[in-house]
Amino acid sequence: MAGSGRIVGMNRLKDATSPYLLQHADNPVDWREWSDGAFAEARERNVPILISVGYAACHWCHVMAHESFEDDETARLMNELFVNVKVDREERPDVDAVYMEATQAMTGQGGWPMTVFATPDGHPFYCGTYFPRTQFRSLLQAVHKAWTEQRDEVVGQGRKVVEALTSGGSGLAGDGAAPDDDRLAHAVQVLAGSYDAARGGFGGAPKFPPSMALEFLLRHHARTGDAQALAMAGHTLEAMARGGLYDQLGGGFARYSVDAAWVVPHFEKMLYDNALLARVYAHWWRLTGSPFARRIALETCDWMLRDLRTPEGGLASALDADSEGVEGKYYVWTPAQLREVLGDDDGAYAAGLFEVTGTFEHGTSVLQLLADPDDAERYGRIRTALLQARSRRIPPARDDKVVAAWNGLAVAALAECGAMFDRPDLVRSAEEIVALLTDVHERDGRLVRTSRGGAAGANAGVLEDYADVAEGLLALHSVSPGTPGRCGSRGSC
Repeated sequence: MAGSGRIVGMNRLKDATSPYLLQHADNPVDWREWSDGAFAEARERNVPILISVGYAACHWCHVMAHESFEDDETARLMNELFVNVKVDREERPDVDAVYMEATQAMTGQGGWPMTVFATPDGHPFYCGTYFPRTQFRSLLQAVHKAWTEQRDEVVGQGRKVVEALTSGGSGLAGDGAAPDDDRLAHAVQVLAGSYDAARGGFGGAPKFPPSMALEFLLRHHARTGDAQALAMAGHTLEAMARGGLYDQLGGGFARYSVDAAWVVPHFEKMLYDNALLARVYAHWWRLTGSPFARRIALETCDWMLRDLRTPEGGLASALDADSEGVEGKYYVWTPAQLREVLGDDDGAYAAGLFEVTGTFEHGTSVLQLLADPDDAERYGRIRTALLQARSRRIPPARDDKVVAAWNGLAVAALAECGAMFDRPDLVRSAEEIVALLTDVHERDGRLVRTSRGGAAGANAGVLEDYADVAEGLLALHSVSPGTPGRCGSRGSC
């Protein structure tokens, strides 16, 4: 058996800076970070590479870790048969993008955890996502068998995958010119073709917040007066923010809804989603004057600053889906829990107001707010009491690394919302984020992708970092030109 004797792992992740990699530092798997050394070892041992890609807030990443990567027998197979590489997709979006494209091409779908078997040259020949323990063990043995008995076919498969992914061009239609009015109008009709007129959004379950599609529809309406574009955007924005996808107590959006009606979320909360959505709701308010849009935009900004703010002034990348090992436990309620906090009268009122009828597991419910309350004072008092009670629960873990691109998106959102809604504190927070980006993430005139605890990470910024930070700086400059200290202690942007 290739590599026999490598039974006990020599995990190399203890010195990693990524919270996701550190979650795996005690696994019996001999994990390596993505590096030239990993590929060199695979060539030396003449074994494939197993690349596992995920992120700290990913629920199914945790499940696969508990089932397989913490299991001694599964780890023994991994260590004997493969060189095992763990990748944080948020730190290395370049690596993630390459193998996600291969995974989607091979399987027709993608997601995390992503599980890729590759040749020592890095060519993927078998891809998937989450595998239960028994299936994963069988897969490890089957891949090893194919590698030892059908090496030429396996290597050839990897080479074909790489050729297919690199020979197809960009896949973008058109000649690079800006789309004309006809093409933009056609894009609206394409969206209308998948629009869920009953529940908002596009397509069926699962549903992700379609931030950029909504931004496009709002901008198209602003430029052309297209009522259909505004109606689709407004209905979707209201449905998302009234459902369980939105945290009705603390603000902020979960990553996606597992159902088509925005009721039950996948509970992790990502900075990039909320930065984009805060801005979209602000732009909806700018078009319509909707008090609801204003409230959601501001609550989302306040959530980012309350729950994601780091001591250095930046914003952490995500909150986990799980607390106490249970997905969503921090956020869900039963009628009895409401009565315990609020008393019988207010508890019954809150159960009706927030649709607490047992929509989730074990008789619990996520909170929805399908209509504005008839008593604003009572609603405010109840919401405050429930938020205070929830704060005594064990909260989800936080991935506290700062990602340059996502903080750039947040700068743009905070700056615009601060200006639109007369909240200078939001603009000041945007300035503090920029100070961190300038002081920590700028190195020799280039951006570093991540930082943690005020220390820059090892990975260079990618295109989205430059684009999103630039957009944030432009938005901040547009609302506070000449503000002292805007660009950090070095005084340069």
